[in-house]
Amino acid sequence: MFWSLIRFGRKRMKALAILWLVGISACSAFAQYSKTYTACSNNAKTQAEMNGCAGAEDKRTDKELNDLYAQVLAKAARVPQALDKVKAAERAWIVFRDAYLEATYPAKDQYAEYGSIFPMDFALLRAKLTRQQILALRELLKTYNT
Repeated sequence: MFWSLIRFGRKRMKALAILWLVGISACSAFAQYSKTYTACSNNAKTQAEMNGCAGAEDKRTDKELNDLYAQVLAKAARVPQALDKVKAAERAWIVFRDAYLEATYPAKDQYAEYGSIFPMDFALLRAKLTRQQILALRELLKTYNT
């Protein structure tokens, strides 16, 4: 087996590795959306409808985040000095999220610069960042459930 890999050649192995990494990232990119968003976007026929689907996805993830944050606050309130630190961490994350979105789309006139797809791209990126924070809050919640 080892010798057959050597004969395969370094360039081919490198190309295979790149294809594998691209495939892995593509799979994770598709997995980031909810079934509701996927169904909505599959039925969307216009850019406005696609923008609406993405906006709804953003709102869903934001609601999930807020619900989870309320749970974390309730649990953290039982731990001395934790409540203020949880609130500070969430405020810092909001600043990070907003700065990241602005860095990704820095143009003053975003619609003119990025086109009609901008609302969809922006909402999906915001939802993605929110999902990442949801995972972080779930981990934080575990620390207060013990």
